[in-house]
Amino acid sequence: MIVTATNKREQSQDRLHSAEHKQTRPLVKVCGMRDGDNIRQVAKLGVDWIGMIFWDKSPRNVTMIPTYAGIIPDRTDDQWSAAEGQYKRVGVFVDEMPQNIVTRVVNFQLDIVQLHGHESPTLIRNLMRTLDPDIRPGVKFIKAISVGCRDDIAAYRDYADCADYFLFDTKCPSVGGSGEQFDWSVLDAYDGTTPFILSGGISPDDAARVKAFRHPMCIGIDINSRFETEPGVKDVDAIRRFLSQLS
Repeated sequence: MIVTATNKREQSQDRLHSAEHKQTRPLVKVCGMRDGDNIRQVAKLGVDWIGMIFWDKSPRNVTMIPTYAGIIPDRTDDQWSAAEGQYKRVGVFVDEMPQNIVTRVVNFQLDIVQLHGHESPTLIRNLMRTLDPDIRPGVKFIKAISVGCRDDIAAYRDYADCADYFLFDTKCPSVGGSGEQFDWSVLDAYDGTTPFILSGGISPDDAARVKAFRHPMCIGIDINSRFETEPGVKDVDAIRRFLSQLS
């Protein structure tokens, strides 16, 4: 059989999902981080993914340093180059211009692009072709789906062929980070084959609920504002205790 580029991507994706499912606890993504020292502390706990938000309306927005040099792109703060670890870097974008997404993928060495706005499937496919394999081989894509009721789950179908993961988050007036939860039972309506991340107001007190939650395509959770001492700064001890309770 001739293996097309699409098939290669699907095969790589299947291997990644299989590896993730072998973990003794759910995959844990800590989102909304922006301080290098804080990231290093959280990374040492063994979390899987660390999310950085690139949206100027968010109090957790990660900024770049302007070069004011016209054709020379803005650059990252030096603290990011030192924030090493085994975790995967996730960049969160909200209806951002594609060229800005590409710039941040390169400058922040992002492994995963999370699109949290009204991005079209066509835009996602174009970004995939632009980034993989020439710029960032193997980069993955998450499409966030806002959930307020059972009917909202069906929105995933528009992205079934262009997302590596879905992230189901609480529908709110803003874009994520509300600290509020939706009714997890509505995820029974998800009948897709793309793995998903459970998000939306998960707190340090929810370890037992997370462990009890069952869905064949749920591979992990996203935590953010309920684990903070201030916007963008995570409570390392709270995350440590939470991870211990999940194991």
